[in-house]
Amino acid sequence: MKIYTLTKKQFLPVSMDAAWDFFSSPANLKKITPVYMGFEITTDTGNGKMYPGQIISYVVTPLLGIPVSWTTEITHVSDKKYFVDEQRFGPYSFWHHQHWFEEVDGGVEMTDIVNYGLPLGFLGRMANTFLVRSKLEEIFNFREKVVDTLF
Repeated sequence: MKIYTLTKKQFLPVSMDAAWDFFSSPANLKKITPVYMGFEITTDTGNGKMYPGQIISYVVTPLLGIPVSWTTEITHVSDKKYFVDEQRFGPYSFWHHQHWFEEVDGGVEMTDIVNYGLPLGFLGRMANTFLVRSKLEEIFNFREKVVDTLF
């Protein structure tokens, strides 16, 4: 299986506390996901922050309005530094998403590092080339615009 990497950085003109409070709350995931994705959390995440071992299940409709179930586990959390979510069930063969936060002059630099793999061998590689990679870029670009507006 081929593993792909997508890295995105964004400057947030806010305090570390504000950045961490927003991004470590599962309730805010829907706010930063394009509406057409039909993103809905299907587990009760409460109003709290992410914690290691937390399971979050979603339904998304990334293509042609076909709903896809996706379950991730928050595997690592270091307060105001980083957290990691990993797919347990879903559309990818492998999904490991690191969210890093670093205080910089005037705010916070947020870095996302997504390592992912696709099923179906050659067909998965073709899907990445012609669809998946651009769809992920589009989702992260949407998120960047929303976050710029929010902060």
